[in-house]
Amino acid sequence: MGVSQDEINNFLSQWASNTQGSLLWRILGAAALLLAGIWLVKFFSRRAETLLARAHFDDTLHIFLSRLISYSLYALLIIIILSILGIPMTSLIAIIGAAALAIGLALQDSLQNIASSILIIILKPYVVGDFVEINDRTGRVYEVGLYHTRIRTPDNKILYIPNSQAMSENIINYSRLEITRVDMVFGIGYEDDLRQAKQILIEILKDDERILDDPEPIVAVKELADNSVNFAVQPYVNLDNGIAVRYSITEQVKLRFDEAGISIPYPQRDIHVFNAASLGNEAS
Repeated sequence: MGVSQDEINNFLSQWASNTQGSLLWRILGAAALLLAGIWLVKFFSRRAETLLARAHFDDTLHIFLSRLISYSLYALLIIIILSILGIPMTSLIAIIGAAALAIGLALQDSLQNIASSILIIILKPYVVGDFVEINDRTGRVYEVGLYHTRIRTPDNKILYIPNSQAMSENIINYSRLEITRVDMVFGIGYEDDLRQAKQILIEILKDDERILDDPEPIVAVKELADNSVNFAVQPYVNLDNGIAVRYSITEQVKLRFDEAGISIPYPQRDIHVFNAASLGNEAS
């Protein structure tokens, strides 16, 4: 599909005939309209922004609609100016349609991102301000744009995730529920007192006011590993306290275990050395 050379020639000839003898006045009128139109677009965009704020839309939809209105008004202004200049709109639309088709084929990934942004706004797997995990990266949603979702990571970096990728990955939205569980594992040696270690872990959780009583925190033997007996420690906290509680509990466990003489094993291997000569003698 495309536009033939005859159609382009016809378009140019129509424009030339329409503007003959009045081109200067048309240009002056278009320039005046452009200046006035830009002011009007900004005025109506600000007005729309105010109305959207009063409607109490969520931030994601608010930003999307504001930009859509602004872009639409600018597109309308351009069409009006082209019409004043005497450009035949029927031929122009045909040329734009053919160009749009070619551009669309070349920008399939970008169009997928735009379609995904619309799905994100409609389905709302996350909105601006939510704390999420996408593609193993966590952070708070900063903006949902036409092409990317911008996330502010815990180390204060802005992460750009293509919208199509976000919609194709597993999305964990921690903000939909105000309470989260902090999962930690602590190991002790096989020779250490199991009951004493468990009691210390329970006391550490009870002493931290940020840890919720309901749901009740979990302290249980998780596994008998190769070098240690591992405890699963799983307290429930408010979302904003998750990282701070993890760091604090880890520090307290080390200090309290040291005071009680409970070891925290590190990976180790036993190596058995055999004398090849003695093995040969035993075999004979």
